[in-house]
Amino acid sequence: MRLQTAAVLGTGMMGPGIAGSLALGGLRTMIVSRDAARAETALDRARSQLTLLAGAGVVDAARAERTASLLSATNGLEGAVSNVDLVIESAPEDMAFKQELFASLDRLARPDAVLASNTSGLSITVIASQCKRPERVFTAHYWNPPHLMPFVEIVLGARSDAVLAEELKTLLTACGKKPVIVKKDTPGQLGNRLQMALVREAAHMIEAGIAEAEDIDAAVRFGFGLRFPAYGLLEHQDIVGLDMATVICNYVSSDLYSERQAPRIMHDKVAQGDLGAKTGRGFYDWSAKDAGEVKARRDNFVLEMLQRAAKRDRA
Repeated sequence: MRLQTAAVLGTGMMGPGIAGSLALGGLRTMIVSRDAARAETALDRARSQLTLLAGAGVVDAARAERTASLLSATNGLEGAVSNVDLVIESAPEDMAFKQELFASLDRLARPDAVLASNTSGLSITVIASQCKRPERVFTAHYWNPPHLMPFVEIVLGARSDAVLAEELKTLLTACGKKPVIVKKDTPGQLGNRLQMALVREAAHMIEAGIAEAEDIDAAVRFGFGLRFPAYGLLEHQDIVGLDMATVICNYVSSDLYSERQAPRIMHDKVAQGDLGAKTGRGFYDWSAKDAGEVKARRDNFVLEMLQRAAKRDRA
């Protein structure tokens, strides 16, 4: 299988970045929206993101220009998906909507097309349940922001073709991503299962009076989080020694948060309307913090990491 054309459904936070990354891999890619103006705006954003990557030296200017020429936009779903090799959907997280959409894609797309959802948690098995070719349906979950973050989770549904998943992984690698294959369709996939384990324990530590939000985030940012770009969690356990790691795990596990739901502090904050940055208060008082500055700090850090990787690759 050689994928050469793609359609990305969605013009919100994720669609433009996904489309740009596919175009960087050489795929002629259409951004699709029901609204023509939104589609054009998303196309402009995708091209702006390529300009950003070129300006930072992550991709060279000539490649960025060639890539931009591979991008287009349309508001016609049937025409967009009827003759492409790959369709990636990035629509709202609504199961009924996605099931209906994928049933339509299954009908409209070529029989040999690969269909993928960017869902961050919904079951791809259930999404594909109304498709006649569920073996060609996968999750391709890009992490946000997709034009910067290398990580993509390819999740197999109950009837997904494992060989096809490997081919999709090869394609996304050629697009500059670091894809992984998740062999079981489980809630939270892979990355979010790990992340939610941290979130649960962090919230529990605040609730139990063990530490404040600022100190917990400092432990993540300047402690283990700083070394994880260089080596992984399980590599660290092996280097420490599994004998010692097992002793520590046994000792700590008995005191970790173990309820099968979010800690009470999270439920209480939601009930009080303290939903985070969008309402002005969550774990932090956002009247004293700027969410835009925090996201810019994140993006700039990731961009610096990508710059260093690009320099290493060119050396």
